Amino acid sequence: MIKKILIVDDSTSSRFFLKASLPKEVEYEIFEAENGLIALEKFKEFRPDVVFMDLTMPVMDGLQSLEEILKVDRNATVVIVTADIQKKTVQRAMDLGAFTLIAKPIKKDKIENVVSIINKIKNPENAV
Repeated sequence: MIKKILIVDDSTSSRFFLKASLPKEVEYEIFEAENGLIALEKFKEFRPDVVFMDLTMPVMDGLQSLEEILKVDRNATVVIVTADIQKKTVQRAMDLGAFTLIAKPIKKDKIENVVSIINKIKNPENAV
């Protein structure tokens, strides 16, 4: 079961919308970061169950951060949430090891669906 979530986006409103889109039946411990470098530091400190990561950010972009997070924990679950859905970007993110990619604008049903899928993978005995 997902308990800790790291939301990474340089847009405060995007982080707010993503947080508001999470399923409400579980009380999550949510951490936020406004760039990939801070995300890497928070990942090392809090070890979230899932990371929702934007790609276009200052300091360290989402692809660099994804790569660094997977060096720390190659089993980390990182969901890319981005407006950049060019084929080469999607392919690069998946090649690096992203769990999946969700196109912006953020839609509640897509976030709920991916959280449900991750929960089933992480806890197959509780899958319905």
